[in-house]
Amino acid sequence: MSTLNLGILAHVDAGKTSLTERLLHAAGVIDEIGSVDEGSTQTDSLELERRRGITIKSAVASFAVGEVTVNLIDTPGHPDFIAEVERVLNVLDGAVLVISAVEGVQAQTRVLMRTLQRLRIPTLVFVNKIDRGGARYEAVLRGILAKLTPAIVPMGAARGLGTRDAEFTPYGAADAAFTAGLTELLADHDDAFLAACVDDETPVSYGRLREELAAQAGRGLVHPVFFGSAATGAGVDALTAGISELLPTAESDAEGPVSGTVFKVERGAAGEKIAYVRMFSGTVRVRDRLRFGRAGEEGRAGEEGRAGEEGRAGEGKVTAISVPDHGPAASRASVAAGRIGKLWGLDAIRVGDTIGVSRKAAAPHHFAPPTLETVVFPCRPADGGALHGALSQLAEQDPLINLRQDGTSQEMLLSLYGEVQKEVIQATLANEFGIDAGFRETTTICVERPVATGAAVEIMGKEPNPFLATIGLRVAPAAVDSGVRYRLEIEPGALPLAFRKAIEETVRETLRQGLRGWQVTDCTVTLTRSGYAPRQSHSHGTFDKSMSSTAGDFRILTPLVLMTALRRAGTQVCEPMHRFRLDVPADALGAVLPVLARQDAVPRTTTRLGSSYVLEGDIPAARTHGLEQLLPTLTSGEGVLEAAFDHYRPVTGTVPSRPRTDHDPLNRKEYLLSVVRRVTGGRDGA
Repeated sequence: MSTLNLGILAHVDAGKTSLTERLLHAAGVIDEIGSVDEGSTQTDSLELERRRGITIKSAVASFAVGEVTVNLIDTPGHPDFIAEVERVLNVLDGAVLVISAVEGVQAQTRVLMRTLQRLRIPTLVFVNKIDRGGARYEAVLRGILAKLTPAIVPMGAARGLGTRDAEFTPYGAADAAFTAGLTELLADHDDAFLAACVDDETPVSYGRLREELAAQAGRGLVHPVFFGSAATGAGVDALTAGISELLPTAESDAEGPVSGTVFKVERGAAGEKIAYVRMFSGTVRVRDRLRFGRAGEEGRAGEEGRAGEEGRAGEGKVTAISVPDHGPAASRASVAAGRIGKLWGLDAIRVGDTIGVSRKAAAPHHFAPPTLETVVFPCRPADGGALHGALSQLAEQDPLINLRQDGTSQEMLLSLYGEVQKEVIQATLANEFGIDAGFRETTTICVERPVATGAAVEIMGKEPNPFLATIGLRVAPAAVDSGVRYRLEIEPGALPLAFRKAIEETVRETLRQGLRGWQVTDCTVTLTRSGYAPRQSHSHGTFDKSMSSTAGDFRILTPLVLMTALRRAGTQVCEPMHRFRLDVPADALGAVLPVLARQDAVPRTTTRLGSSYVLEGDIPAARTHGLEQLLPTLTSGEGVLEAAFDHYRPVTGTVPSRPRTDHDPLNRKEYLLSVVRRVTGGRDGA
């Protein structure tokens, strides 16, 4: 059987988990359809998910459609958990984007669709809840056309909307309007098909139309739209048939070299690490020894803790495997290409790792990074060590929370997408680890960008350089959103590879905290000068570590040189900005505009739509939550705000600083003393 790895994505409360339940029930995988409200669904297995009625972690189940095995991945809908969605995108063959027939296209729907289109992930649209009061057909289609994409194909008609008898009837060959519209849309995306339509004297057959629809949908060029209800089952059969016909199955080579991607990590009941792997090639068997790791990455704006992460590698023995099979995962002896498997025994593995042969690197980040952070502290001081251990486990599952510790105060900091995520972390610490933790007020994560070019050099044997290394570095501004780029201006053979690698890795690590404590991005760092003391050979006597350069010399000296160059260049602190879309009643516009000004929001466009106005513009991320709280009072509960990260802008007024979590290279004396304290028993040969 062929395999389709299918993601179910939606704005929160659009009904994707209910749709997952309906699909599993229709395929005979489960006997009864679970309820999100009652906490009895198949994929929301966490106690916290059941209690809150939202999906927090992605979950995998399996069902069969004819000769196709569908691995269905239910993802969170709340924007605070977008990192879970991001990891899933890297392993999908296709997706179903769920939209509510009542609310229509919502903020998260637009973010998800833009990303699916950018990645060319074949996507079907399912408009859910046609049985609910207020359900709409034409209005929702107009919203999809205007806000998501014009390349849609309504696949049938919905009748009886707003009642329990609502139904969806698929179009067929006899529906002339459907076939004419489909022919026109498909011809717009394929010149060969257009030529066939123009040149042939006879109309294109309906079978040929469906073949071309499947081909273009499979390339992510057009998006078939189905209507239905996960609650009643209306339209679900048509959607299931569409999944089988219109989405491409995985290309796989079970006999090829092992290659897979880890998109989720969790802990089992005994605390053991379990890695979820999408296999792209080869077969992994129990007792196989696997190599895994990640190639070095260039940083991007805001990806603190991941930006420029150096390459690393690990190895482990697979002790157990389970594979989704007509429902949840079941124990198996192997997992082959195209499938998803859960692997035990790989203790050092992380989210984002590649097992076996690396595939072509995908973009490291599909969505905007977290723009908020908070300090976590134990309510009982004695729980400090346990809290750090628990947060470390949570960071394994979600690296973007970016656990870090202040080097002086020992405070623990986390990156966040929003307040709901903070509440969930707090509840998880209490429920799963028995730790009562408190959180400081959430603050905004800024970045630093160089404003000019600065250079510095430390020469071996020349005061005040105490290390057997010469390093010259130049820092220069680069294009916005280009991240950190590292370049060589020396001949590669002038410095041993181990020393060059030590410098580059330390440059990227050091730039995680700039002059004001924020991550430095959008810059080019160039190695302009180098020198080292060659290793003593045996022909000249016993090796003397004190007379030979080591990688440790370069790792310790690099921060001093880099931060000096950065200080000479100067940096500008930039804050995250959200692009907002605000719908308000016309009679509330006068009250809303002054509030936007006080929140430092800048409307770019104001459009009259019937009895309301739509304002679009920019607002500081730090002010978005405040505007959300004020909006219901200002608009009598009728205002709707959509906001998502868009860019960084220079901070005006008081420039925020952030405590350093490392030994500060800007304070040379303190930094060198910290090195002395850290390095004992002779010179550092790291």
